[in-house]
Amino acid sequence: MLKCRLDKIDTLPAMPTIAQKLLSLKIETFDGESALLKLIEQDPQLSAKIIGLANSPLLSSSRKTSSINGAVMLLGMSRVKSIAIGIAALSALTQMPQSKLNVTELWLHSLTVALSMRAIAQFMPEQSRPDDDQIFLAGLLHDIGYLALSFLDTKLSDQLHEHIFQKHCNLSTLEMEHDLLGTTHCELGAQLALNWGLENNVVSALRNHHLSDFSKKAENTNNTLAIIITMAEKLLPSFGATNLENGIDQHHWELLGIDPSKSEEIFTSVNNQIEHAKQLAI
Repeated sequence: MLKCRLDKIDTLPAMPTIAQKLLSLKIETFDGESALLKLIEQDPQLSAKIIGLANSPLLSSSRKTSSINGAVMLLGMSRVKSIAIGIAALSALTQMPQSKLNVTELWLHSLTVALSMRAIAQFMPEQSRPDDDQIFLAGLLHDIGYLALSFLDTKLSDQLHEHIFQKHCNLSTLEMEHDLLGTTHCELGAQLALNWGLENNVVSALRNHHLSDFSKKAENTNNTLAIIITMAEKLLPSFGATNLENGIDQHHWELLGIDPSKSEEIFTSVNNQIEHAKQLAI
């Protein structure tokens, strides 16, 4: 059974080399900053995506750049590092045999959720708002469990996505995953992130972003990032990879310290991310 295989850490994919190097860099030093820029510049696709994000009006000023140095000036070193780690991790895991998992749609969804999370977080009190670098990393990687599944067992992954596409029974996607896999993409992603040595709050976000009831667990398990992911996916009901119950009650907004009266404004802001993500994902 797949669950048994997951108990052996070495069955999970290793963190891509470039992501490992990026993660280990100490950007508080001049040498660390230089090494980060050099690593990113050596990867044309990674560079292009980061420059594209830097030029998006959603993330920076009206200024434009055509270089990684310029992107750092616009986005900040820590945010560039986290975006680079997320993109490198996703890109490496998409270089697998053909399967029913649509990696292009997954990347577009992940990018849209990351952008939407930032839009939601802008309405949170500054003192409780997660850092942008954590938001982007958690958003980009929140569904990486699907890629881990395809890596571990392509046939089982294909079977799952066929069920999701055909909407078998009246089960939610997570219920289908439990029935078929004995686990979920959330747990797969969390185990992968743990194996890679990512921060605990990012691991928690990947594991808990489909919790049905945050009211009992949010304060004790530091699930702020997970709550923001869930909110983003609920506000993008026609743009997600999973079946989520629609509707956000007042309590969810209050968990993030957001005035519920701002919900319509947030909904508009989040849905504006879709077109921007499509342009950036090309």
